[in-house]
Amino acid sequence: MLPIVFDVRSGVVLLVGEGELVLHRLELLDAAGASVRVYSSAPCKELTALAGQRLVGDRPDDDDLKAAQLVFGAGLPHAEGEDLASRARLSGAMVNIEDVKPLCDFHVPSMVRRGDLTMTISTGGKSPGLARRLRRHLELLFGPEWAGHLDQIGEMRHAWRAEGLPLDEVSRKTDSFIDQQGWLS
Repeated sequence: MLPIVFDVRSGVVLLVGEGELVLHRLELLDAAGASVRVYSSAPCKELTALAGQRLVGDRPDDDDLKAAQLVFGAGLPHAEGEDLASRARLSGAMVNIEDVKPLCDFHVPSMVRRGDLTMTISTGGKSPGLARRLRRHLELLFGPEWAGHLDQIGEMRHAWRAEGLPLDEVSRKTDSFIDQQGWLS
């Protein structure tokens, strides 16, 4: 596994499926600022409300899949998940079929989000329960104030770089400031 950060705002993400899993995945994608099209044959009231006009149909056709960079499937019968994964890959999209590791080109780690600060935990699919526990632990260690901390240090970094400081000096100044603030003490 190679952890990467994917900017979901740069293209179209399709979300296909049924039930609570789709609702949870849509909340996650919305928090990341994704441009999402939702497909569900039996959307619950909450999904209909949250998706709004983004709820565009029952299932995507091949043209819909060709427009997507990422395709998420959730709450689908296994055969339907296999078909969706196959068609999406043929269209050039990366696929994640919830909780079916062989049908996933990528995995979504457990995460703690504080503004633009995102911390992730992955077990490579071996123990989602452990990842969830570690996420809860990190949520306690890194509260909402960390969004402001990141904004503050980000502004300082920008100013240091504008002064022409080399990266190693910016790194030293960053460490020194964090220590002065006691953020990790």
